[in-house]
Amino acid sequence: MKRKKLTSGRIFDITNVILVSLLTLIIIIPILNVVAQSFADAKSLAEGNFIFFPKGVTLDNYKAVFKDTSIWKAFLISVAKTVFGVVTHVFFCSMVAYGLSKRDLKLRNIYTVMGVITLFFSGGMIPTYLLMKKLGLLNNFLVYILPQLFSYYDVVILMNFFRQVPVSLEEAAKIDGAGAWRVFLTIIMPLSKPALATIALFNGVFQWNDFMTAKLYITNRDLYPVQMKLYEIIVQQMAAANNTFGSVVLSTTSKGIQLATIVVTTVPIIIIYPLLQKHFVSGMMLGAVKE
Repeated sequence: MKRKKLTSGRIFDITNVILVSLLTLIIIIPILNVVAQSFADAKSLAEGNFIFFPKGVTLDNYKAVFKDTSIWKAFLISVAKTVFGVVTHVFFCSMVAYGLSKRDLKLRNIYTVMGVITLFFSGGMIPTYLLMKKLGLLNNFLVYILPQLFSYYDVVILMNFFRQVPVSLEEAAKIDGAGAWRVFLTIIMPLSKPALATIALFNGVFQWNDFMTAKLYITNRDLYPVQMKLYEIIVQQMAAANNTFGSVVLSTTSKGIQLATIVVTTVPIIIIYPLLQKHFVSGMMLGAVKE
């Protein structure tokens, strides 16, 4: 029996290793191909007969990206809206989740039903646009922040985590004279880092990759995020294939610049993700085990 179990265990482990390795290759190979193409010159890109090592290697694509001041402005806008968006989103959802985690909250069931409705229904694109216009958020940086403050899905995750915090901690703090805000800020929030990191990662990736908000509500190019700038580059490539970028003529194509921009915009997420991964894993396990 032991030998059979040992053999079946080894087969299971080997199968897992093979499947995970294949999945990893499927994910990594296209990424490395994009990186390789971003360093390729115009001739190599036109021929396209390489996967990882282009015949002609050049830095002109990246020089064009970093010389264009609009890219830097867009990058700063993306950083600003991601940082402020994540902080405000996490804090606002945490406040709502903390209140809803209390079973003695008045009208709690009504608030819960209202939140669940938002998971399945929305106002639609045109009513939302009219609302943003009425609120004065068109061509306003706050259009990246205010509409993204609330997500009931994130509230549910945080609410389940808050319920796992021992009630005795809150009671002890209240006996010492702490109010609701102090309990929330000094006890609940510090003990909820795994859940907060998970929500921050979810929302941060969304904020960084989002270009539809700018596409719908922003016409001022000074407020374009880097993803919207990338969208413009793709449109320019589709409209006309030429060797110009702005007022600079380079030995490259708009496709090479597009690929270089993709790499530049992806690097921040690749750097941040490992830093939050340990919290992300524990946060995803919320409610998975009941003792």
